Amino acid sequence: MGIDNENEQLSGDAKFRWILRSGWYGLCPRCGKGRMFRSWLRITDRCECCGLDYRFAAPDDGPAFFSLCVIALPLIAIVVWIELAFAPPWWVHLLTSMPIMAAGTLLPLRPIKGWLVASQFVNRAQEAGTQRLWGQLHGTDRNDFDQ
Repeated sequence: MGIDNENEQLSGDAKFRWILRSGWYGLCPRCGKGRMFRSWLRITDRCECCGLDYRFAAPDDGPAFFSLCVIALPLIAIVVWIELAFAPPWWVHLLTSMPIMAAGTLLPLRPIKGWLVASQFVNRAQEAGTQRLWGQLHGTDRNDFDQ
């Protein structure tokens, strides 16, 4: 299943499932076959299967923001609770809390970035007024999603 066919209109629930699937597995949001990432967090230039140009993708600081807000805040609350309830020595936090915080905030970055890029493509998200500028920069009259 892919969403490369203009006539194929996905419902809201199907779009959401497609975004989650392609983002979680790092698959091309258009064809669902090619890889979205060339390394852990670096997005590839083009899909090797359908040729989707990923220049439209601009997740910026979104993955880090969501990782910190959704994952780090509850982890901080747990670390504070451990400190207040048990008052362990500092080295216990060094050996337990620090690795949990690092892994808890770094590991979800790739799926979150994939979800944001897939969401941008599926929902054709772009900044208002940038279509003409995009055409001037890249010498084309087409929209960056009309590849």
